[in-house]
Amino acid sequence: MQAVLYYAHDPMCSWCWGFAPVLRRLEAGLPGDVSLQRLLGGLAADTMETMAPQMQARIQSTWRRIAETIPGTQFNFDYWTRCVPRRSTWAACRAVIAARSQGAEYDKRMTSAVQHAYYLEARNPSDRAVLVELARELGLDAARFAADLDSAATCAKLQAEMELCERLRIYSFPALVLVSGAAQWHIPVDYLASAPMLELVEDLTSN
Repeated sequence: MQAVLYYAHDPMCSWCWGFAPVLRRLEAGLPGDVSLQRLLGGLAADTMETMAPQMQARIQSTWRRIAETIPGTQFNFDYWTRCVPRRSTWAACRAVIAARSQGAEYDKRMTSAVQHAYYLEARNPSDRAVLVELARELGLDAARFAADLDSAATCAKLQAEMELCERLRIYSFPALVLVSGAAQWHIPVDYLASAPMLELVEDLTSN
């Protein structure tokens, strides 16, 4: 029986950024009868309000903790002085969906572009203009992307993915849920190695 390993994330989730290298190894090592399906969780709704100073301090502290916990994970703290930070990630999630509509491969590519812009280049993916710039840099049809970014169809797809996350009892990101038939299991995320997760997936799907 074909099983699905759901990966729930948000492009502007800093722990998802830290998990990215191990995720690539995890996906590459999955058994042939297990497919990875990516889900957008939507951390924070649209807003034009500047992030409260306390929230800014908390997220910066999280970045430092991730850099200490996951070797090799980098953050550009210039973001906090160059940009006007907003607790708003749904636009970045919609950007992944809009990019995906121009080719399935652009799901990962737009996610990676948002992460690099945010964490390494001190650009703000909460800003629509930045997302359109990223689409152009990826070689997408930028006009089509801009039209799709806030369309009713794109918003509906994001809502559907967030609702699936809820049905899978996913409330934080990144998260992994293995579904095989009527059974489902939450796979503990290992930020340092793919082997423990792969072993658990193989054990669960071989029974």
